[in-house]
Amino acid sequence: MNTWLKERSELGMCLVLAALGVLVLTDTLRMSTDFAQRGPVGPKAVPLVVGGLLLVVAVLLARDVLRGGRGEAEGGEDIDLAAPADWRTVLLLCGAFLANAALIGVVGFPISGAILFWGAAYALGSRNLVRDPLIAAGMSVLTFLIFNNLLGVPLPGGPLMEVF
Repeated sequence: MNTWLKERSELGMCLVLAALGVLVLTDTLRMSTDFAQRGPVGPKAVPLVVGGLLLVVAVLLARDVLRGGRGEAEGGEDIDLAAPADWRTVLLLCGAFLANAALIGVVGFPISGAILFWGAAYALGSRNLVRDPLIAAGMSVLTFLIFNNLLGVPLPGGPLMEVF
């Protein structure tokens, strides 16, 4: 029995997909529709389709695995699968993300986003101390303006809110 499960380990992914599909469908069916609907498609349409498709994919994958189908082994072009994980990069990226999460309410998105973008660039190996912070600040301000002014998604502006 143990060997049978090891040879069909993809069934675990089927269970995850099925559980996610059931979760999406149950949350969608319990969703309140007290708000006004615009157009012929209501707010439940997309989650119902996504939840249903997750269940369909889970069933089709399980059927394929039980019929002997196997997933392909990882075969990246320039990836050395024997190399150890680069934990320094992972921790630096986590630090940049956590700094953004901690600072966004205090200093606003333009500043915390710049820290996030610069931190990600630094963690991934870029070491240009003039270009990187300028690009990070530009990307952060541009992202803030697009979301806040064009899309109508309010982001915390912090002290720079008076400028924009």
